Amino acid sequence: MTASSALSAPHGASTPTLDLGGRTALVTGAAGGIGRACALRLAAAGAKVRAVDRDAAGLDALAVQSQGLAGSLEPHVLDLTDLDAAELAAAGTDVLVNNAGLQLVRPIEEFPPDVFHTVLTVMLEAPFRLIRGALPHMYGQGWGRVVNVSSVHGLRASAYKSAYVAAKHGLEGLSKTAALEGAPHGVTSNCVNPAYVRTPLVEQQIADQARTHGIPEDRVLSEVLLQDSAVKRLIEPEEVAEAVAYLCGPQASFVTGASLVLDGGWTAH
Repeated sequence: MTASSALSAPHGASTPTLDLGGRTALVTGAAGGIGRACALRLAAAGAKVRAVDRDAAGLDALAVQSQGLAGSLEPHVLDLTDLDAAELAAAGTDVLVNNAGLQLVRPIEEFPPDVFHTVLTVMLEAPFRLIRGALPHMYGQGWGRVVNVSSVHGLRASAYKSAYVAAKHGLEGLSKTAALEGAPHGVTSNCVNPAYVRTPLVEQQIADQARTHGIPEDRVLSEVLLQDSAVKRLIEPEEVAEAVAYLCGPQASFVTGASLVLDGGWTAH
């Protein structure tokens, strides 16, 4: 399209819709929260979704919820600390959504080294292995989408979250490297960076935050979680899923190596 034709394009021009019919998508941490919303959104767009989680009951409930959507959903019980199995699970996927995560809030001097290791394994090493498993198929067909659910903590640090912040910062670098390597093959790689999302992961850390900061639990939301956000609410999982869907669509084919920030103005400070 020339500059003049772009300027004269009608205001009512339609936006390409997301059609993933015939595509296979893999979503980790799919049994709840952001992962559940992403799995349902991609299945609604027609994808065959491999829903990966270690929570078998949660995956079964998700499969029931997905009935009637344009695509399909296949539950896949997997512990991502089994890195070889994770890499194998990603073979043949067209869309990869690295979402699974865990959290522990502790000062560094009290942070259990085994938990630090597990967080880095699930949230950084497993995404590397999943990308590694998915790329041969993506490269072979000249098309692929890698979406890494990062966090505002991939761009900013918070006290008492050494493992989570380290993992998310590492995921940002991994995503950018995958973008540079994938560009000649039609593969994009991006991060989505939400602030605090209304998920069990956030709800479960309120007690930890209260204890660590020495305040009652009912003050954690306003004084800790939303303190740096200009928009004083939690973001909903479905809002994050729409950002993921956008990055899989035709209108985002030139977006790669980016971090799509959904933080309510946190990083505007």
